[in-house]
Amino acid sequence: MARALIIVPYAFGENGLAHRRAQQAHVKIPTDIEFEYRSIKAGPHYFLGRHDEFLIEIGIFEAGIDAQNEGFDAVSVDTMSDSGVAELRAVLDIPVVAPGRTMFSYAVMLGGKFAILAQVDPQYPQYQSAGLAFYRNLLKKTEFTQFCSGIEFFEAPSNAENLYDGHEAEVFPRMAEAGRRAIDAGAEVLCLGSTTMHQAGPYLSEHLPVPVLNPGPVSYKIIQAMLGLGHSHSRAGHPSPIAREGAMVHAMLDAARALKEEN
Repeated sequence: MARALIIVPYAFGENGLAHRRAQQAHVKIPTDIEFEYRSIKAGPHYFLGRHDEFLIEIGIFEAGIDAQNEGFDAVSVDTMSDSGVAELRAVLDIPVVAPGRTMFSYAVMLGGKFAILAQVDPQYPQYQSAGLAFYRNLLKKTEFTQFCSGIEFFEAPSNAENLYDGHEAEVFPRMAEAGRRAIDAGAEVLCLGSTTMHQAGPYLSEHLPVPVLNPGPVSYKIIQAMLGLGHSHSRAGHPSPIAREGAMVHAMLDAARALKEEN
């Protein structure tokens, strides 16, 4: 049986991992692939700007750097930001899947233009501009800007561990409203702006007239395809480092976790 490692970009316990593992309910998973979920050792409490993303990138890299030696056949990150993917591709020969780039690629197979549904926490309205910059930079980095018709925000409290538990009746209609605005503006496909939104996927698919893409489940199917086809990332595009510093990276995150536990 093949093993795929899904790296969760927060230092969660079993509760947080269970919410991320629930993404498998949204897609048909082949019985010959086992998905294992792993939290990073230490990282930020929020994901609301470049400071947080930088720390998450380090945590994801450390969590996956030994995946190949541990017997995994593929790796994906549980964040649409694709944080740590390029770094892991440099040190791993097994496929490392980027959910953001994967979802955008799939979106343009289904329609000419896609829109991104993005969340803003009403407690931190100043981060809407940061969120807008984040998605614009991601689109530019992945070279999908020309295919994106817009980024539509909806208000919802941030809770990366419990997601929308208890707030579904309030949040899901807001997401659908944002989706309708995006469709009116020309979107033919809607992309959920975070893997933390996966709970809303079935509701939005039922209430909106265009495909709604869930980045995590889409990345799982790409893992299946890559393993079936025998492909991995190109060494011409992702050269290996001359000297690997795995021990140093582990020491950094072990120290960070110890500091978090002390405080």
